[in-house]
Amino acid sequence: MSPQTVSASARTAAPAAPTAARLLDFVRRVAADTALIDSLPLDPVGRTWVRLDGPGGSEAWLIGWPPGTGTGWHDHAESVGAFATARGTLHENSLSARLPSGGWRSLELDEGVDRRRVLRTGEGRAFGRHHVHEVLNQSPAEHAVSVHAYHPPLPLIRRFSRTGPVLRLEQVERPEEWQ
Repeated sequence: MSPQTVSASARTAAPAAPTAARLLDFVRRVAADTALIDSLPLDPVGRTWVRLDGPGGSEAWLIGWPPGTGTGWHDHAESVGAFATARGTLHENSLSARLPSGGWRSLELDEGVDRRRVLRTGEGRAFGRHHVHEVLNQSPAEHAVSVHAYHPPLPLIRRFSRTGPVLRLEQVERPEEWQ
């Protein structure tokens, strides 16, 4: 291979997709940007969000959480992701088990798969593909604000309901439904 061929290949090579760790670094840095966090309009009842430019073609969001709001159980399909709390406190309930990719409407979860985290201002976490969780602002009086990033950009979100150990697939949302 000639040096010119190697050089041309290096110039046209696509940048590596951002890892969950890189996304976590990004959301932590953005969460520390108090001017940006303060610029988010907060609604007293519903969540608000603004799309941000994420690293390496990732999808990123700044989200405002009124008191007592949450996402409900959901996943992010094939995307890896991260989120960090910029203001307030968020609670995350998640599953440590990977769900089957398709062909089911209802599953009974094994004991011991539940995980709970509390993420205070400045704290964040990364997650891999097929991560199932819900995020909640349990404060009765204070808004929370967080930064989220996903790669690849979310192809879909599966929404679930949960009663005890039973998880039910309720809905599949496509990007045009939340953008």
